[in-house]
Amino acid sequence: MASRPTRRSAAARAFLLVLCAGLSSVPSGVRAQEQAATSFPFAVDGVYNEIETKYIFGFTDGADIGLEGEKALELETNAAWRKRSGRYMALEQEVALEYVPTQNIGLEFAAHGVATRIKDVENMDDRSRVRASGLSAKFSYLLVGRGPESPVGLTFSVEPEWSRVEGDTGAATRALGATFKLIADAELIANRLYAAVNFSYSPETAKAVTDPAWQRSSAMGLSGALAWRFTPIVTAGVEGQFFNAYDSLGFGAFQGRAVYVGPTLHVQVTRKIIVAAAYSAQIAGHALADDRRLDLTNFSRHRARLKFEYEF
Repeated sequence: MASRPTRRSAAARAFLLVLCAGLSSVPSGVRAQEQAATSFPFAVDGVYNEIETKYIFGFTDGADIGLEGEKALELETNAAWRKRSGRYMALEQEVALEYVPTQNIGLEFAAHGVATRIKDVENMDDRSRVRASGLSAKFSYLLVGRGPESPVGLTFSVEPEWSRVEGDTGAATRALGATFKLIADAELIANRLYAAVNFSYSPETAKAVTDPAWQRSSAMGLSGALAWRFTPIVTAGVEGQFFNAYDSLGFGAFQGRAVYVGPTLHVQVTRKIIVAAAYSAQIAGHALADDRRLDLTNFSRHRARLKFEYEF
């Protein structure tokens, strides 16, 4: 990614200069309002406009939930690949509708599909299939809005999910789970440099369709990210993630841990369209009763995410 303006952003700035010259006869108050409305997401006179932080950090969430009344269609693809041996790939596709009914509450309802391709992987059955996997909802509450009175934004979210396919293995299952997340972010340099921290807890109870016994598991996660706006349209950065896996709903039956690091990218294509991407590689980890480097029993070697959102 280059720090120089792209041809598209240079052309947009030239267009803005012409537009502003044409509006020079309009009263200053009206001209300022129209300029603010048409300039997004470009800079005017070198000043960057505000940007929502919700998706600029990759796998890490930002505290912004959107404007009141905002509605959006979201497509999210998550990929995980590479285990200790053999061939391993798991893809999850999510289609979601988002709505912000009040300035403090965000809602999301989603359907999921899973594609898995597994062959000769240690302790896993060979499998290649694509299936509809489940439904989820997400409820976000903006506790503290970032602004002049508070340099830090704070949001709490809960995401319950029902699954009929195990996402990592593709096996038929019945599962109920949820992810609880506390999200904090800050604007370190106004409209240019951002930081975020997430703490998550994900309990789940599940059973294979042929097994009458329910199994309980959970994961604890901590992530942090930095993002820099290289241009008014393009934001990129880096994030790190730490996960612990447990064979219980609490933290008493440790199974493994993993540390991921990778880059992030966010592009504000138009005022209503964003594209975001992230990649992370496991750089450290350990699985219970396994002296080998990394935890490739409970986690994959690589993770990636691609997100598209259209606001309407």
